[in-house]
Amino acid sequence: MSEQYGKIYLIGAGPGDPGLITLKAMECIKSADAVVYDYLASPVLLQYAKKDAQIIYVGKKGGDHTLSQDGINDLIINMAKEGLNVARLKGGDPFIFGRGGEEAELIAENSIPFEIIPGVTSAISAAAYAGIPLTHREHASSVSIITGHEDPTKKTSSIEWEAFAKSKSTLVFLMGVKNLPGIVKNLQNHGKNPKTAVALIRWGTTPKQQSVTGVLGDIVEKVKKAGLKSPAIIVIGSVVKLKDKLKWFENLPLLGKKIVVTRARAQASAFVTLLRKYGAECIEIPTIKISAPKDNLLLEKNIDDIDSFDWVIFTSVNGVKFFFDTLFAKNLDVRALGHLKFACIGPVTKEKLKEFGIISDVLPETYRAESVVKAFSDREIKDKKILIPRAKEARAILPDQLKEMGAYVHEVTAYETSLVDSDKTTIVKMLENNEIDIVTFTSSSTVKNFVDLLPSDKYRELIKDITTACIGPITDKTAESLGFKPDIVATNYTIEGLVDSILQHFKNI
Repeated sequence: MSEQYGKIYLIGAGPGDPGLITLKAMECIKSADAVVYDYLASPVLLQYAKKDAQIIYVGKKGGDHTLSQDGINDLIINMAKEGLNVARLKGGDPFIFGRGGEEAELIAENSIPFEIIPGVTSAISAAAYAGIPLTHREHASSVSIITGHEDPTKKTSSIEWEAFAKSKSTLVFLMGVKNLPGIVKNLQNHGKNPKTAVALIRWGTTPKQQSVTGVLGDIVEKVKKAGLKSPAIIVIGSVVKLKDKLKWFENLPLLGKKIVVTRARAQASAFVTLLRKYGAECIEIPTIKISAPKDNLLLEKNIDDIDSFDWVIFTSVNGVKFFFDTLFAKNLDVRALGHLKFACIGPVTKEKLKEFGIISDVLPETYRAESVVKAFSDREIKDKKILIPRAKEARAILPDQLKEMGAYVHEVTAYETSLVDSDKTTIVKMLENNEIDIVTFTSSSTVKNFVDLLPSDKYRELIKDITTACIGPITDKTAESLGFKPDIVATNYTIEGLVDSILQHFKNI
């Protein structure tokens, strides 16, 4: 019977930063039939699950449990008995106060195959992100990890308070914010110096990271004044004194900034990764979806007639992608393009074309007429036949300028954008509560579709104080026409340029 069972993977999902997930854990998430995750597991990791995988939230937040531990145990065991491979995502490491041992025992008792995938515990990572080395030759040669939330049904504490009070080890308490007064009292009552350095780190390794430092004698009052709540770790010992010198994560220029990314989800990853590199909390509200046109016959016909063209001009990464998708679908490859000259608008499009083994002959920096004219000034394009695979309903400046220069221009729709019905409730609520620092727009269509997501009767009120960042003057102009007052307009019309402009904006305020 057990041969028909699925397998359960008890996975340490890490402390919050999705970049700290292990490769093995990622492989398990990607292949699982069901992913069961709790409150401290980063939701970003769910994007890697199979499209048809069951995604089940069993949040355990400070006593407010969506599902009891017994319920979680029954859930994962029953799914495995149905033949499903289950990825059980647990915050941090499953065997460091994660009750992973209890789950594993029950799984073994039911003769279900399982694996334990260790994770990066917050005890180590949150301290590291705060600039606190838990061991240091001049401060501590050992570290103790202690629960700050003992089983309330236990008659006596199993924590050796006297030993910890006398120890020179760094002490790390997990899940102890509510019990901080008791922890401080027990340590001091057993002889711990009231001047011992203490740090509390909330939401360590995430853009929400917040820390409070002090000493045993005043930390309770400082934490109360700061309003710091769980989830947080408590670090006690002289290593905490190194924090001011070694802190790095909390110095990131965008730490804690909530930035809305409206770009198509398939293309947002590079943008989001770059923003997160600087500490931003990214709220992905993709407003557009990019897809092949419903009728692709014209592009196919132009590719059939590719020998009659002299030039192909690409105005975007998407144009390159969908052109080659169509080319390959016709069982052709780059050899069919050997007679052509190529031009790309912008360096990113140029790099995309290079992935297909083709180096652009001409690189106009922008759509602007003078840029196009300058780029082709030393090229003979009069009477040349030019193909431009581009978005449906794209702007006419480029083809118009080329026609004025004597070229025969054939525009063809290579892809189209459509409105994505994102979570309207989430974005409206965040705007109403002034929780957003910046909304980013990477094309005119992202602006238009973002506006379409907002309720028409609240639209003007919701956007009146929004700080917006546009990738360039064309997007900026669209935003202004729809009532925005763009504060940031990239001078380098790329994702990197947009991020640089955002960084400069916060540097100046």
